[in-house]
Amino acid sequence: MNKRILALIAASFVALFYGANYTIAKDVMPHYVEPFGFIVIRVLGAFILFLGIGFLGPKEKIERKDFARIALAAIFGVGINMLAFFEGLNLTTPISASVLMVTTPIIVLILAIIFLKEKIRILKVIGVLIGLSGTLLIILYNTKVSATATNPVLGNFLIFVNATSYACYIIVVKKITQKYHPFTFMKWMYGFGFLFVLPFGISQLLDIQPDAIPIEGYLKIGYVILFATFGTYILNIFAIKELKPTTVAVFIYLQPLLASTFAIALGKDSLDSIKIVATLLIFVGVYLVTKKPRK
Repeated sequence: MNKRILALIAASFVALFYGANYTIAKDVMPHYVEPFGFIVIRVLGAFILFLGIGFLGPKEKIERKDFARIALAAIFGVGINMLAFFEGLNLTTPISASVLMVTTPIIVLILAIIFLKEKIRILKVIGVLIGLSGTLLIILYNTKVSATATNPVLGNFLIFVNATSYACYIIVVKKITQKYHPFTFMKWMYGFGFLFVLPFGISQLLDIQPDAIPIEGYLKIGYVILFATFGTYILNIFAIKELKPTTVAVFIYLQPLLASTFAIALGKDSLDSIKIVATLLIFVGVYLVTKKPRK
């Protein structure tokens, strides 16, 4: 089996792990662990794993001037990103959360125009407007309160904050990833990230009753740390190395389909007309934003 096929398989598993994560993580919160306490466990677990495999990479010394950028990447890529995602997922449904995450390419374009002075194209502007209309539709009109979505408006808004924060992370981290080996960078970023999320989640972490968590609960927590955090990044490294970035990016759009399949199959969520229309608007917007212009 050649490396390209293995890379495609790796990218598929990344989408699969993320797709299942929406339902699995929501099963843990708030039954066994509150959202912010769960984040502390997730970030600490990932930090330990990245620290453990650090010896496989080259021995690099981070330049002093780069620590500020790594800390900023940790705030956007680990801190705000995960805090908003877990709290948002706790309040809304898995399908709504997975659909809103697809807006990330649109937000990246907006930030690239503002900060990187990327050229504005009319087709991309139309795509941004269409995509954001779908985002507003799912945030403002998907207001049905249920056992799995106790505050869907706030939850959907926080997922959008999460997508925005991750887009900021992509902009901030670009130069660092070109300068250092991923293992070197990630252990430092998760180290800074742990320090950032600890004050938010320490009280919820101390409230955890380990004896009250069944084996199933521990397995789901382990899944989020090992597969949806550590594993996805390792697989992504291999996929990006062998495939074009645009090819890898396509697999992001599988997440809502996979998340919806898991959630509906397990009876954790359901489709309605608002979700379907909003999903179509967001996908059309993302297609126009990511469409290559004709030469």
